[in-house]
Amino acid sequence: MKFTTKLISGIAALAIAAVCCGCGGNGKTTSEADKSSDSLTAKAGTLTMATNAEFPPYEYKDGETIIGIDAEVAKLIADKLGLKLEIADVDFDSIIPGVQTGKYDMGMAGMTVTDERKQKVNFSDSYAKGIQVIIVKEGSDIKSKDDLEGKKIGTQQGTTGYIYASDTPENGGYGEENVIGYANGAVAIEALKSGKVDCVIIDNEPAKAYVAANSGLKILDTEFTNEDYAICFSKKNPELQKKVNDALNELKASGEFQKVVDKYIKAD
Repeated sequence: MKFTTKLISGIAALAIAAVCCGCGGNGKTTSEADKSSDSLTAKAGTLTMATNAEFPPYEYKDGETIIGIDAEVAKLIADKLGLKLEIADVDFDSIIPGVQTGKYDMGMAGMTVTDERKQKVNFSDSYAKGIQVIIVKEGSDIKSKDDLEGKKIGTQQGTTGYIYASDTPENGGYGEENVIGYANGAVAIEALKSGKVDCVIIDNEPAKAYVAANSGLKILDTEFTNEDYAICFSKKNPELQKKVNDALNELKASGEFQKVVDKYIKAD
């Protein structure tokens, strides 16, 4: 499934209260749920998901409520497992360590599957395609990724945008000295607006949201890289990984997953 799409305007109004941070299902076990699911989670009866709620339309805040594709899909998965969903909003680069130690049951944050990450955690099947793009100011002399040599590049710390851009030129990057990692995409965008960086590399969907909300910025008509999003789990808990993966695939097969996507993203 390709997400060559555009955000639905006024999307926050479509959010449902059941997806809020710290709240979940009604406790009822669906016919698909396995009664032993709660024995696989850190907190009995609860599925704890770590995310970074600065990545629209996958996860972001409407007031104090975390909404978005990942949040709603995680709620549907928790329902299938007969569990309550709890969402922890943390720094992106602390998600995998928290999952590794068992503090969180899973990480779902528009996370790209990479060989390096696969050494640390297990992943579900891919549920979305991500495209890294370049945001610049209107009138910038940067026209494509070929113009990034020697430029100051802003990214979100710990993301694949940061990893790829900060790699050595021999490996297709621009050198760590030319890349600044920020706590989240919104801070990186502010750095671009103030002239601290010359561009921002970030995933396509949040890029469209940031450009729509900030005049004077544009997305270059060129892709930096393509990648797969998936849910991460501790390598010590393959049973939970399988149950969540099965639930995710059931949601895809039933069309429920696509309904959530269509709520937040409109196809071109």
